Amino acid sequence: MSLKITSVLRKYTMAIALIVIVIFFQINTGGGILLPQNINNLISQNAYVFVLAAGMLLCILTGGNIDLACGSVVCFVGGIGAVIMQKNINVWVAVAIMMIGGLLVGIWQGFWIAYVKVPPFIATLAGMYAFRGLSNVIMQGYTIGISNTTFLNVFGGGSDCYIPDIFHGKDMNLTCLLVGLIAVTIYIIMVFRSRISAKRKQYEVQPLYTELIKVAIISVVVIWIFYKLANYKGLPTVLIWIALVLLVYTYITKNTRMGRYLYAVGGNEKATNLSGIDSRKVYFYAYINMGLMSGLAGILVAARAGLAQPTAGNCYEMDAIAACFIGGASAYGGEGSVFGIVIGALIMGVINQGMSIMGVNANYQTVVKGIVVLLAIIFDVLSNKKKK
Repeated sequence: MSLKITSVLRKYTMAIALIVIVIFFQINTGGGILLPQNINNLISQNAYVFVLAAGMLLCILTGGNIDLACGSVVCFVGGIGAVIMQKNINVWVAVAIMMIGGLLVGIWQGFWIAYVKVPPFIATLAGMYAFRGLSNVIMQGYTIGISNTTFLNVFGGGSDCYIPDIFHGKDMNLTCLLVGLIAVTIYIIMVFRSRISAKRKQYEVQPLYTELIKVAIISVVVIWIFYKLANYKGLPTVLIWIALVLLVYTYITKNTRMGRYLYAVGGNEKATNLSGIDSRKVYFYAYINMGLMSGLAGILVAARAGLAQPTAGNCYEMDAIAACFIGGASAYGGEGSVFGIVIGALIMGVINQGMSIMGVNANYQTVVKGIVVLLAIIFDVLSNKKKK
């Protein structure tokens, strides 16, 4: 029994750490960290981290590989969109071009990495410089404002970027609360359907009590978050985009053949190739996805800021990488989950926001973030040594 408890604690170490960090800042900010407005801001300010980390996870799964260019691509895509919308071209055409721009970047980098065998670190380092330079060329070194209200509201940057309350609640947004309850119900159904399916196929499953504890904690937290949002302005549109990305990537990693291939390549690439799987296609797929997520992150960042500027996306790749590693993705590849990156992104977001509310100097905030990432990597290395 003690071994089971130890393994559960090891598996959910970062989730426990998140709870401890929240309690710490709740005490030291006089309850400020959990005010409805601050929870709303936590989601909106860190939307790009969730999105980029989802794409980054696939790259890391292939063997601890990363994408250093995604922050520059966020800037590049935002610049393209701002220039297009400045010319009064239809907003959905602009959005489509921005997403296609991210996709083409993913294809470009994926080709060099997968088929020419350029190391991902080098290929994406080159991309980081190239796309940052192209961003400056597109914007000519200037900041470009975005005034299209449809774009701003749909992607989470306008004053009305919240889902209207169809029930017209007086004290809280009832629509937001209902969405939270529906989301939890769907989550519970999906978890237990997956468990039943796994048992039928005679796969190994978690003990029922650990599954129940996990489902109960996540359900309570989700309902509580939606309750807090309902007491502010309601459901921000950016949260819908985050939820869609996380759901899609959860499905990809858990329920698709390519998802299994990603873990297999990261676990043992030579054995994967010998089994008939083309690892080049797996690498290509991972970096195409990273390009797409960089495109979407560029849209969300431009909408939140209401502008595009040459310095946008600076160090965003580091935030995404940190969220993955803090959330349990292995630096050696083959391990990691979407649930983990959510925890990692929340830890980074809570630390940033908590220290800002406390008035901690920005330089010290960076130091703390660096230490947190280092501790996560040390934990990963020690865990791998124990497994061996």
